[in-house]
Amino acid sequence: MLSATITTHHDFRVAPVDRKLFGAFVEHLGRCVYTGIYEPEHPESDDRGFRKDVIDAVRDLGISTVRYPGGNFVSGYRWEDGVGPLERRPVRLDLAWHTTETNEFGTNEFMEWASRASIEPMMAVNLGTRGIMEAVDLLEYCNGGTHTALADLRRSHGAEKPYGITMWCLGNEMDGPWQTGHKTAQEYGRLAAETARAMRAVDPTLQLVACGSSNSGMPTFGRWEYEVLQETYEDVDFISAHSYYQEHDGDLGSFLASAVDLDGFVESVAATIEAVRAQKRSQKRVYISLDEWNVWYQSRQDEQVPQGDDWPVAPKLLEDNYSVADAVVVGSLLISILRHSDVIKSASLAQLVNVIAPIMTEPGGKMWKQTTYHPFQHVSQMARGEVLQTLISSPTYETNRYGDVDVLDAVSVANDSEEVVFAVNRSQHEQMELTVRSGHKVRSVQATTYASADPYWKAGPSDDASVLPVVNATARIEGKCVKVTLPPVSWNVIRMPQA
Repeated sequence: MLSATITTHHDFRVAPVDRKLFGAFVEHLGRCVYTGIYEPEHPESDDRGFRKDVIDAVRDLGISTVRYPGGNFVSGYRWEDGVGPLERRPVRLDLAWHTTETNEFGTNEFMEWASRASIEPMMAVNLGTRGIMEAVDLLEYCNGGTHTALADLRRSHGAEKPYGITMWCLGNEMDGPWQTGHKTAQEYGRLAAETARAMRAVDPTLQLVACGSSNSGMPTFGRWEYEVLQETYEDVDFISAHSYYQEHDGDLGSFLASAVDLDGFVESVAATIEAVRAQKRSQKRVYISLDEWNVWYQSRQDEQVPQGDDWPVAPKLLEDNYSVADAVVVGSLLISILRHSDVIKSASLAQLVNVIAPIMTEPGGKMWKQTTYHPFQHVSQMARGEVLQTLISSPTYETNRYGDVDVLDAVSVANDSEEVVFAVNRSQHEQMELTVRSGHKVRSVQATTYASADPYWKAGPSDDASVLPVVNATARIEGKCVKVTLPPVSWNVIRMPQA
């Protein structure tokens, strides 16, 4: 059996856990909206057409914020199409995903859904095909409290009170050649800065997110962030970062170490932010919004984006079916996010329903939970307080992609009532005895493990409960330490109430 140790002390802290770290993403893509969160004909739907089973699952998952309406979709979106009487809303072609958008679901529907799901909205504006005035108009429509034309228009649409949306994304992935309205860093940076200043003229308390590079593999990565922040640093609060992972060619060892790549990515973006801050001699801090992250099998050949004359409405797209190993990687990515809670202050799992999502629905049928639902739920519910510096002593293993990597990945979070350790055993075949040396006296311990003898077991509509998190009965107190045995390829939560 492998052995590893983590050491923590409550005097050595990283940062408080911001609840915005447990956000998600709803885009007009595939079945995320239509037959996902919204299906008026479904027997489980409420008076506004929202699936109540999905709302219940979103609440149980512990989602804090939801980014909307995109994603690539936002760069061709006219927000005016999605407000007002349904019978008057125009049907449009969506160039991002080569589909037809009915606009049956728009801003007011999303805001009502957000209220019923108890989440905070994170609204994105179109800086691909539109600009400053359209962004300010949407802000006035959503948040206007006086009797202006657009605030009164919202009232006429049934929303008397302002929505009070505080967090806004200034476009999406604008360095991507696939993006409608793709721009250079200087073009985008100037537009984002001018849009930010105009929006702050309406409400100086807004939190604004500038677009970072689409991913760390882009030729523009690094230089894009630097040039955009040169233009926007004093006008925004966040710069976005997007990162997706998948298993390549059966290389499970490298896949389980995906968080190593995320660690490096986040640290590179943080270093660029600091470089710009130093160069500008600014006292202001800009943080990272990791507003797209997940496991996503982008190399799959099925369910590709429609082409040619095929412009379907809400087709089945990007509906990855996740394994236990995928869930363990999602858990490890969550550990990385917590580990960098001093620089990441907002994060959005992409996406929430059906599209590379933890929640799945059958049109007209049941809702079911993917394997990835469980680690996210654990962290969103139990990562309360402050992240502690977590010293890891672990055996290593060699990976094809990242060199030598610790077999153990872990982080600890503490509050006044308990310390919680989130841990992943990356070994494919060996158990690990984990020793936790905490800085406080431990009077009891509870452990939960999510694992399977078959790491490629997947949940489905007919069975999402054969593999669930279970109590780990090996957890025990020995002297001043806690010990627990972690199965291979496992996600683990160790709770230690304060003495």
